[in-house]
Amino acid sequence: MDIEKLVDEVTREVGPLLTGSGKHEKPGVKPWEILSRFEHSLLNPDAGLEKVMAECAVARRYSVAAICVAPYYVPMAKEALRGRGVKVCAAIGFPHGCMSALAKLVEAVDCMKNGADELDVAVNILAVKSGRMADARNDLEQITAAARGRAVVKAVFEHSVYSDEEKKSVLEMAGACGVDYVKIQNFLSGKGADAEDIMYVKRILGGDVKIKIDGGVKTVAKALELFAAGADRIGLTATAAISEEAEAKR
Repeated sequence: MDIEKLVDEVTREVGPLLTGSGKHEKPGVKPWEILSRFEHSLLNPDAGLEKVMAECAVARRYSVAAICVAPYYVPMAKEALRGRGVKVCAAIGFPHGCMSALAKLVEAVDCMKNGADELDVAVNILAVKSGRMADARNDLEQITAAARGRAVVKAVFEHSVYSDEEKKSVLEMAGACGVDYVKIQNFLSGKGADAEDIMYVKRILGGDVKIKIDGGVKTVAKALELFAAGADRIGLTATAAISEEAEAKR
């Protein structure tokens, strides 16, 4: 990957959006309008049902796009959010996608049966690292086909574990499978959400696939920067704090 070229692209795309305060803002988008593009994430292993129900209330209060939960919590979250306009997203194969294709497909179908509106599907990292792209593509294709007309599919792109060649292959595979989104995940990278990563994905896939990104987003300014770079959704845990900050800017 040509880092200098990528940085130049980011500068051209995002630079004109800089305000006098040094923050990135997407033209016509007000801070409080970004709430509808947040996905409230509840994937920590210590999240008990009481916590999940409390966070569903947060999602309702701020009218975020979706709440992302483990498959076990899909039915409970669906009931808690019924009629409130907040989608339920299930994390399929989280975090590494390394179970069998059949197991992952069954998990996805069961989540849709239980009310999941969206699926964040972990690509099989072990298959990719073994050079067996056909295996990784097979399970993603099966889930995408099963979800067609039933749920939005987001292919999880855990980019930090891949070589440059593997990154390109995974993204092209996701696009060919017909996913709705690529989710740029920073679960293992430790560096957090980055505008350059968004621009890289857009460089490979163009505008045919939407982009979700996560990774330590804690301020309105950071969220606006990522949206300005081309993100369509942001996954985060600091939803209440950012939402309060955004509402205060009305």
